Amino acid sequence: MKLRVVQSLLAMLAMLSSAPGTAVEEAALGKYWTPDALHVPYRAIVTPGRENSELLPLIVFLHGDYQDGTDNASQLGGYGNGSMELIDTALARNIPLVYIAPQTTHAYWPPARVAAVVRDALQRFPIDARRITITGISDGGTGVWDALKTWPACFAAGVPMSGMTEPSGLASIVGVPQWIFHGGKDNDTNIESGYGGAMVGSRAVVRALRALGGQPRYTEYPEEMHVIWQRAYASDGLLAWILSQHLRGKPCDFSDYTKR
Repeated sequence: MKLRVVQSLLAMLAMLSSAPGTAVEEAALGKYWTPDALHVPYRAIVTPGRENSELLPLIVFLHGDYQDGTDNASQLGGYGNGSMELIDTALARNIPLVYIAPQTTHAYWPPARVAAVVRDALQRFPIDARRITITGISDGGTGVWDALKTWPACFAAGVPMSGMTEPSGLASIVGVPQWIFHGGKDNDTNIESGYGGAMVGSRAVVRALRALGGQPRYTEYPEEMHVIWQRAYASDGLLAWILSQHLRGKPCDFSDYTKR
């Protein structure tokens, strides 16, 4: 645990020192809390360009464990771990979308907590429920896979970075479009074995998904460690890929999220 704390602090310093010039002030992202018993804090922004009352794609960002809390601010540290680069790209290209960044506690993203935020956002903003993409880094990457496994028919795509997950349940998300990122020399979440327990890292997940017939996209940075997110979120074509994803079936309203 002490090693993880040290690594987390080093990761935060690395993000702060490498954060790009920002186009969006944190204050531009409104502060919200879900009205249910979970009372989940989250930040949100709607980029301009919406026409004719169109419904917009939603990007949900899940932070890592060192941004845990209830202050509704820490999750945007390091420019949202680089995820706010997606907002910059949308602004530069006049692409309307909704970006939300919830906050969790105890280094874990319960799927119900994620779903509660999505449900609230669907009620507040003009979101196309067929175009919800979930992304996250480190423990947030693990949270992406947990949410996809719980709601395999509800998310248009997943973009986990530097995460890990249990091999069980992967068969249920073979058909969910995924673009997975990881550093080949990750010094926190091993690319193959995770923490060496019941979970496995991204490379092993990709191998398992492909063996099951899935076609996940995979970007591995061979010489990089855990903190790859500034580079990954700035990847050419990432936002375009996210925006191209749509559910094929009926969208979800997450009304039964407390039962999952």
